[in-house]
Amino acid sequence: MRLSLTFLVVAILSLPFFSNCSKNNPNSVIPNVYVDVQININEPSSFDLQPIGGHLYHLGGANGLLVYRVSLDEFKCYDRQSTYEPNNWCNVEIDSTGFSLIDNCSGSEFSIFDGTVTKGPATIPLKQYQTTFDGTFITITNQ
Repeated sequence: MRLSLTFLVVAILSLPFFSNCSKNNPNSVIPNVYVDVQININEPSSFDLQPIGGHLYHLGGANGLLVYRVSLDEFKCYDRQSTYEPNNWCNVEIDSTGFSLIDNCSGSEFSIFDGTVTKGPATIPLKQYQTTFDGTFITITNQ
């Protein structure tokens, strides 16, 4: 009896650790690959990141990175891998307005400001990476 009670307590206490594996968790949909990228915005190849609203496609992540300049000192970075049927390996691109990211395979749309779904069939937001900016270098990590 004591062994079964101990097992029950351990099982109940372990549930929160397994709940992060749900299908609605973007990290479970897009492969978790190591990301540690530095981009010098003063380099000619990064010219498009200099103005607010500028963006740049960069190597890295599961299917490429999209870096977007939100303000003078804030950048967002998303994995270009669409979260809708990720096994199709479709990536997102900025649309003509500059405010949405489009998955051309499914027609899903995502906000460039936070990666949330604005038009289905996708239901899971884009995978976002952490960014820091020191005035010259944008550092992108998933740590």
